[in-house]
Amino acid sequence: MTSSTLLLDSVIETTEEMMGLGESVAKVLTAGDLVLLIGPLGAGKTTFTRGVGKELKAIGNVSSPTFVIARTHKREDSEIPLVHVDAYRLGSPSELDDLDIPFSEAIVLVEWGKGLTEDIADNWLEIEIARDTSGATETRTIKITGFGSRWQQVKI
Repeated sequence: MTSSTLLLDSVIETTEEMMGLGESVAKVLTAGDLVLLIGPLGAGKTTFTRGVGKELKAIGNVSSPTFVIARTHKREDSEIPLVHVDAYRLGSPSELDDLDIPFSEAIVLVEWGKGLTEDIADNWLEIEIARDTSGATETRTIKITGFGSRWQQVKI
């Protein structure tokens, strides 16, 4: 059984704060890191990923890859690509595997990946985003959990 470490339990109130959180998390990411983004439509998964892309100097517009399923971004100052996956329409881990994503050589963020990535990596981050469903606020509750030894000593 893989050990887990709660790295952050916080409240985000604005789009700018969500982007900033993505930038902060990006500072600890390296080749081989897998990040699962969990939350309902409109939770801020893509906004978070834009912040990661900004910090990592991803080339091109970091947007939801809903129709292409996976988008690979080269980076201005690194050979390690950023791969952004929207697994919403995938039905099984084998369909994700068919995408031939270079998990060990890239930083991979997967929206809607829960249940599809368990055999891909021994270490991964889960970023769970819950939003105020009443519509009264833009408040999001964020929990970041690291799974595996890679995340035991990481600070976000």
